[in-house]
Amino acid sequence: MTIEEATSVMVLRVDPKENKDMISVKGKWALITGASRGIGYLAALFMAGQGCNLVLHSRSLKHTLKVMDEVKTLGVEAYCVQADLANHSDVVAMLDDIETRGTAIDIVFNNAAVQVGYRTDYWKTPVEDFDLSFRINFTAVTTICYRLIPKMIERGFGRVVNTTSGIRDQPEQAGYSASKAALDKFTRDLGTKLEGSDVLINLTDPGWCRTDLGGPQAPNSPESSLPGVVVGAFLDDTRSGRLLNAGLFAGLSLQEAVEKARTL
Repeated sequence: MTIEEATSVMVLRVDPKENKDMISVKGKWALITGASRGIGYLAALFMAGQGCNLVLHSRSLKHTLKVMDEVKTLGVEAYCVQADLANHSDVVAMLDDIETRGTAIDIVFNNAAVQVGYRTDYWKTPVEDFDLSFRINFTAVTTICYRLIPKMIERGFGRVVNTTSGIRDQPEQAGYSASKAALDKFTRDLGTKLEGSDVLINLTDPGWCRTDLGGPQAPNSPESSLPGVVVGAFLDDTRSGRLLNAGLFAGLSLQEAVEKARTL
C-alpha cells in the first residue's frame, strides 16, 4: 500500500469536525514499536494523520527511515530508534536515547511481537520458544511501561495500548500464547492502579491479519485492524484494563470507534 492509499483509507476519512468529544493527539508524541511494517506501520500513518509526532522503533534504524519520511509528509515530527527487543540492554538503551533527546512520550503502542514456529509435536516444544516469546512479547513491554508510565503520571496524561492475541487452544503455539496471556494479566493488574486517572493502559487485539507475523493465509487485511488498534489512544473515560478488540471497530470512523469503545 502506498502512502496515498493509506491516507485515503485511514486518515482522510476522519472528519476533524467530529473530534470534539475525544482526545486530540495533535502535537503529542507516540512511541510505536514494530513500526517498520504491518500493523505498526499502518498505525504510524494513522496517528500522523491525526497530527501526532512519532518515535518509530524497529530492530535497525534503516528499517524505519522510509516510514519516517512518509509520516513527515503529513506535517508531523518523527525520528527512528532501534532495539532488539529480545535484548534487555537494547530496550534500556532505546529508552535512554529517547530520554536524552528530551522527548516526553505521551502515547505508547506496544505493537512488536514474535510468533515462533508452529510445533506440530507440541510435547517437544523447546524451552527456547518460551524464552524468546517472553523476552520480546512480555518483558520488553513491561520494561517500556515501567520506564514511561511514571513520567506520564507526573505530567497527568498518558495512553498505553498493548497488543495481545486471541489465540487459544493451540498448544502448537504455546510460547506465543503464554507470553500474550502474561501480557493480558500484567496490563489488567497495572490498570487497577491507574483507574480513575488520565493515564490509561488497555489491550488491543488486531485479529488474525495478513502480516509477516500472521502469514498470507490469514482471513483479515491489516487495514481492517484500524481504527481499532489505535482507539485506546483517543479515549477520555479514565478506565483501564479493557480489551479493545479491533474487529469490533472495523469499518467505523474514529469518532464512531471512540463512542463504541466507551460502552465496553
